[in-house]
Amino acid sequence: MSLPIQAVLPDLLAALNAGSSAVLIAPPGAGKTTAVAPALLREPWCTGAIIMLSPRRVAARAAAERMAELLGEKPGETIGYLTRLDSKRSARTRVLVMTEAIFVSTILRDPELSGVAAVLFDEAHERHLDSDLGLALAAECQSVLREDLRLVIMSATIDGARFARLLGDAPVVESEGKAYPLAIRWLGARPELRIEDAMASAIQTAWREESGDILAFLPGVGEIERTRERLAERLPGALVLPLHRQCEPAAQRAAIKRDTEGRRRIVLATAIAETSLTLDGVSVVVDAGLSRRAEFDKAAGVTRLVTHRASQAAAAQRAGRAARQGPGVAYRLWEEAAHAGRPPYDPPEVLVSDLAPLALTLAQWGSGEVADMAWLDVPPAPAMAAAHALLESLGALDGEGRITDHGRAMATLPLEPRLAHMLLAAAALGAEKDAAELALLLQERGLGGRGDDLSARLERFQRDRSPRVEASRKLAARWASSSRRTPGPLASSTQSGDGAPGGQRSRVKPGTTGEFPPLGAILAEGFPDMIARRRDASGENWLAAGGRGLRLDPASSLIRAEWLAVGEAQGDAKGARITGAVPLTEAEVQRWLGHRIERGTTLKWVEADSRVEALLEQRLSAITMATGPDPSPDPAAIRAFMVEKIRKEGLDLVPLGRASDSLLRRARFAGVEVLSKAALLADLDDWLGPLLTRRLDQLEAGKLHEALRARLDYAARQAIDQLAPAQFTSPAGTSHTIDYDDPGGPSVELRVQALFGLERHPTFGRPPQPLLLKLTDPGGKPLQTTRDLPGFWRGSWRDVVKDMKGRYPKHRWPDEPWTEKASLKTKNAFNRT
Repeated sequence: MSLPIQAVLPDLLAALNAGSSAVLIAPPGAGKTTAVAPALLREPWCTGAIIMLSPRRVAARAAAERMAELLGEKPGETIGYLTRLDSKRSARTRVLVMTEAIFVSTILRDPELSGVAAVLFDEAHERHLDSDLGLALAAECQSVLREDLRLVIMSATIDGARFARLLGDAPVVESEGKAYPLAIRWLGARPELRIEDAMASAIQTAWREESGDILAFLPGVGEIERTRERLAERLPGALVLPLHRQCEPAAQRAAIKRDTEGRRRIVLATAIAETSLTLDGVSVVVDAGLSRRAEFDKAAGVTRLVTHRASQAAAAQRAGRAARQGPGVAYRLWEEAAHAGRPPYDPPEVLVSDLAPLALTLAQWGSGEVADMAWLDVPPAPAMAAAHALLESLGALDGEGRITDHGRAMATLPLEPRLAHMLLAAAALGAEKDAAELALLLQERGLGGRGDDLSARLERFQRDRSPRVEASRKLAARWASSSRRTPGPLASSTQSGDGAPGGQRSRVKPGTTGEFPPLGAILAEGFPDMIARRRDASGENWLAAGGRGLRLDPASSLIRAEWLAVGEAQGDAKGARITGAVPLTEAEVQRWLGHRIERGTTLKWVEADSRVEALLEQRLSAITMATGPDPSPDPAAIRAFMVEKIRKEGLDLVPLGRASDSLLRRARFAGVEVLSKAALLADLDDWLGPLLTRRLDQLEAGKLHEALRARLDYAARQAIDQLAPAQFTSPAGTSHTIDYDDPGGPSVELRVQALFGLERHPTFGRPPQPLLLKLTDPGGKPLQTTRDLPGFWRGSWRDVVKDMKGRYPKHRWPDEPWTEKASLKTKNAFNRT
């Protein structure tokens, strides 16, 4: 049977003979996955092996088996495959299909890709993190080390122009494919039903109204199992098969191929069946319209599975599965009118994933500027910064971001950084078997069954003798063996204490390593920020060492534990739900995690007393394990703490006293910068630090005033005295403090008789400006506020006199006060002088 891809293969071969890269766009079913690699083997330049990358293990194995079948061979001969849990290859293998993660490990071990003639990136549109990373590394290898290396990007839906530019304006070859009619039936959403009930009903309708096998897309394994249960009741005679990565290889093959007895099938699949795979006999698709993907929650510090509406591109891929081999029909559980509101594409993983694995890989690769590499989307700087911080905490990177020996050892293991560090730390204590199997449980969902108690899951895994588990156990044994060959340092030798504000801390070294560590301590090494302590008697609320709140199901078998080493959590940052953990005792925390426990003085501010409280604390990051008063804290630490507190909250926290307060106001008015708030806050250590004790209310006002005065040189003092005098002396000889904070401007309050004889309004400053006069009667009650004393004398003074003569007859109330002698005395007392 001729495949549509055959029509454009000559163009692709010509492009690769003329250059080193090409982009191939071909619709689903065109044959690109199975036809391109064998065709390249016959080219003169293809003197080595061809690596073809597949986004998933199931697809990698299926593609290799199909290519081998077309050649009349078995997998492992000319065509082979390599996945985490399964492989078939030999010395004869020329085409090796592998997952993207394994390719990244391959190019790190051999940056020149010795013996490799071409690398094919199949289904590149899915934009997995390892796919983008692998392409960036391969492109750099091609440009720096291997100009002869061919790179081919293959997909049905990618933006060919973007990939072409990424590969130096590589030619784009497009295949029209072979289109079969595809009908879309819009069933509409039924929000009142659980997804498994709605899907079971839709599948039942498709089973009744259509012919051919049915492929149904659901977001996850749980929904598949529940839908399977409902179909067993509604369609008891139907052959219902699951297809997801937790299935045994034999079960996956059964879901991909037609039933040998000719029975009609219903395949319940995750997104694993969206691309790459052709399921024989499928002509009907039922799509729930949901997609579940892993997203890194930067706030919570965990990767969580989030269910979204499937994108338009994903929906098109799914529907296309029905028309791969003939006319088909796709049932969609949403409204046609709502389809345009779905996102066009799923976001690339580089924008939503934990970038710690990528950061470690790039550090091992020795890349300089990450942004200079070949990325369709450059890794976000904040996510890269968080990744570097985690790797540094695990000892994989040094303070300057360079990979350490321990980081290199971590990178040799096919595990994410947390798990690689956990395995190496456990190997140093002889516990690598448990650590490797625990890492496997955290990476391979379904192993060991369900439940949030990882120790119980590990026990079930160790007793299980199923083929999938046996293969997994062999993989874990290989990891354990690798960790023994490259032992990494314990966390205690790669980390040092962090000083909390106001206090010095030191790490407590663990004891000897001859004792076998408990499983919780092993897990905690990889997830030190997820060590958690219960917050309440119920055991439902927990505090993680990283400062995050966690929740535990009240029905959990872990509910009575005091401590947990958490390896899995789902949900938002405010209260992620613990889905995988191992219990720890207080003694185990002290014994095995002592290198992460900090002992030292913590300083706290007591608002009610304006004082510093010094506490001796034992802490595991955000978790306080023990606390008590520190009778003799470091005075320098207290001063530094108080200075920082004042710098943060402002000078209003300091009880300045009347003299200091007046000085600062005058300096501000006179424009003397050295006593401005900004300058004082910047120099707190110099002028205020020596005066500070544990209590702000113990500051001596006199010494504080002297400290402020000491900041003034002769010119500054003269400027303040001349431009912002402290006192105003009246013609009567009385002195009055000038208020420089008055909203109306600098002002002085005094009895009006003190200004008799004054013809001109008093001024100050340079240029001269009028002083705001707040005039009162002999009893201190307000009479007038003015900046024009002569105008007041000759204007409203007459009205004041009429009123005041009756109220204060013993005092002088002349008609022309500017001609009188100033005095506060009564008329009789004044006349006697």
